Amino acid sequence: MASYRISTPMNKNEVLQLHIGDEVLISGTIYTARDSAHKRIIDMLNNGKELPFKLDGAIIYYVGPSPSKPGNPIGSAGPTTSYRMDPYTPTLLANGLKGMIGKGARNDEVAKSMQKYGAVYFAATGGAAALIAKSVVSAEIIAFPELMSEAIRKLVVKDFPAIVAQDSYGGNIYKEGIKKYRKT
Repeated sequence: MASYRISTPMNKNEVLQLHIGDEVLISGTIYTARDSAHKRIIDMLNNGKELPFKLDGAIIYYVGPSPSKPGNPIGSAGPTTSYRMDPYTPTLLANGLKGMIGKGARNDEVAKSMQKYGAVYFAATGGAAALIAKSVVSAEIIAFPELMSEAIRKLVVKDFPAIVAQDSYGGNIYKEGIKKYRKT
């Protein structure tokens, strides 16, 4: 396991250096989106419409942050369970998405698409929402404000902490962890 500092947008070479268990600090621009926003993004792609942000090299954080307190760019911002985005993820990866942040394992189709297109899935610590929010420098709703907490936000982050949970080589920390600690 290694530690890395990553800046966005990511390129394929940066993705390829990462392996499960690596610790990362992400700085730059990331985007928030949950299931409702993912469905709308896919609809836009299918209808040839311009997306609210460029997918090429992007990282999407699966979060629905709480409202911010005065003077803060965002409220608590903990990860949501990622499997709800699995039906949409292969299409986004085919269109240039390089990273995703959430919690919980992804399905086999997502894992295969990550290998095919060169992408990585980061785990953020559930239950550490207030601490994660401290790495958010600014937050701006850029699409679907009617979705409220599920609107797409552009976040500028500095040293956002995450762990590589699934890599572009097929590594999966969830499966490896079970193998490592399973009693035989």
